[in-house]
Amino acid sequence: MDSIFVQTSLLLAVTVGVAFAVKLLRQPLIVAYIFAGIIAGPFILNLFHGDHELYETFAQFGVVLLLFIIGLNLNFNHLKSIGKVSLITGLGQVIFTASIGTVLLLMLGMPLVAALYLAVAITFSSTIIIMKLLSDKKDTDTMYGRHTIGLMLVQDVIAVILVIALGMIQGERASGGSDLGTMIVMLPAIAGVLYLASRYLLPKLLDRIADSSELLFLFTLAWCFGVASTLYALGFSLEIGAIISGIALSSSPYQLEIASRIRPLRDFFLILFFIVLGSEMGLSSLETIATPAIVLSLFILIGNPLILYILFRTLRFTRRNSFLAGLTAAQVSEFGFVLLFAGRQAGHIEGDEVAIFTAVAIATIFASSYLISYNEKIYRMLLPFFRRFGPDKYRQQDRAPEQYDAWIIGYHRIGMKVAEAMADLKTNFAVVDFDPAAVARLRKADIPFYFGDIADIEFLEGLSIAASRIVIMTIPAVDDQINLMKFVRKSNKDALIIANAYHAADAAALYQHGADFVMMPHTLGGEWIARVLKSEQWNAKTLARLKTEQHGALAA
Repeated sequence: MDSIFVQTSLLLAVTVGVAFAVKLLRQPLIVAYIFAGIIAGPFILNLFHGDHELYETFAQFGVVLLLFIIGLNLNFNHLKSIGKVSLITGLGQVIFTASIGTVLLLMLGMPLVAALYLAVAITFSSTIIIMKLLSDKKDTDTMYGRHTIGLMLVQDVIAVILVIALGMIQGERASGGSDLGTMIVMLPAIAGVLYLASRYLLPKLLDRIADSSELLFLFTLAWCFGVASTLYALGFSLEIGAIISGIALSSSPYQLEIASRIRPLRDFFLILFFIVLGSEMGLSSLETIATPAIVLSLFILIGNPLILYILFRTLRFTRRNSFLAGLTAAQVSEFGFVLLFAGRQAGHIEGDEVAIFTAVAIATIFASSYLISYNEKIYRMLLPFFRRFGPDKYRQQDRAPEQYDAWIIGYHRIGMKVAEAMADLKTNFAVVDFDPAAVARLRKADIPFYFGDIADIEFLEGLSIAASRIVIMTIPAVDDQINLMKFVRKSNKDALIIANAYHAADAAALYQHGADFVMMPHTLGGEWIARVLKSEQWNAKTLARLKTEQHGALAA
């Protein structure tokens, strides 16, 4: 155990050092994890020694949590809103990229099964990297951004289906009992049971436990691993269980909070997953993998954008939107690693496929980060070339992002009154609260709401709160209010922010951090009773009248 602890400590130290260097180059940290694995592998530091199997188990945890969160975030409503464009471009891109990739690999002398696996693996673009870079550029709600996200969702669905199919084959081989036909029959029944659970059982359970973030976190882990283990016992793979358990919670109002709680744990095990994969790419294999890795990298960076450009142009998109959407998808995904990982576990591939894909991932993720960051400049550079084909006959306008004009933080005594005022003013507003009882009232009142903790930056990044006109905080926690103000002010200095405090020192701190006004309910209450005492007679009749007025206000 001491040896494992020391190995892990050294492994994390190496990873942090590489991550600092990668961060200076403004690259996604997935590149650092893969490089750290190469350095820690048998051909340089050899930190794994005889415990490689243990780290592969850790990597399996990372895959399960990754697939759980992907299932949790499968937004079919978004896919429906994007419509047939995402479906056509998603399916078309996967088919053409996989077909051309297979032909290229066969020409390089790779066996058919290995070529198919690797060609399919390179079809998927990284949702995590694309979402991060589009968010940084504030392009998630542009025309090309929305359809690129829709394209990613279609790719995720296709990848999920492939992983499920591989998992069923793998489960059949591992169980030695259930045949594939029986598993295909069982899957709809299992999906039906989980659908009923997500519709009737899980909402009641989550309403009871969501007031404790620790219990919500623990229940989510128990649900994920419990469903995955149950399906594994029935002959399916752990990956199938992870995806289905996430989908079962995807419609929950607590979905954002669950995802933000699970994500740090997923990231830790996923880091180990990429380190393990990097460790398997030894320096001795560089000569073998160099040619296919270079060919596939160039295909992803040039051919993939070209395929998407043609598909979007066929669907009457402008040159600009078609070009930007194609350029955004010019990298491979972490899903490709999962697919090859599943294929290796199923016994279908045993060669250098993972090492080749790792090299392609490093090259394409590194390059595409700059391509996405500077996509507008690249398009303007190529504009003279595009103009040689005449004026663009298609016209599109980016839809303005749907935003809430006002956000109310906290739905209790003050927040309820503020919400009533917003409703009377016909203002487009939403509420954020971390109390299941408040969520129940919001749901009953049919008010748009989000369940989550405003102290969690990842939760805030999932909202459009920074783009609102006014934010009204009615919660007592001063630190949480300051956290939210910093988040809003980072991108919107003109937003009006009303905070809440019970003490003069807290009000001063809130003003110092950017509040436009601070409500002080206790001060207002004290001033009101002082005015009553000065202006009214001290008798039972006066208090009875005030009591009646109070009851009327409460009833309203």
